[in-house]
Amino acid sequence: MAVIGTTELIIILVIVLVIFGGAKLPKLARSLGQAQREFRKNAGDELEEPASSGSADTKNSDA
Repeated sequence: MAVIGTTELIIILVIVLVIFGGAKLPKLARSLGQAQREFRKNAGDELEEPASSGSADTKNSDA
């Protein structure tokens, strides 16, 4: 896999600035951060629940 270099990042940043405009970038970054936090919170909940219910299922099947 190729690593994105500095030149590519600058080009992507310029394209994003043209598409969204300078005024909307802080709102966009804020909403992306909130979405990422919400995803991590819900993903953590999903990972914990099956582990606890899975151990109970194995105990019942052995008996």
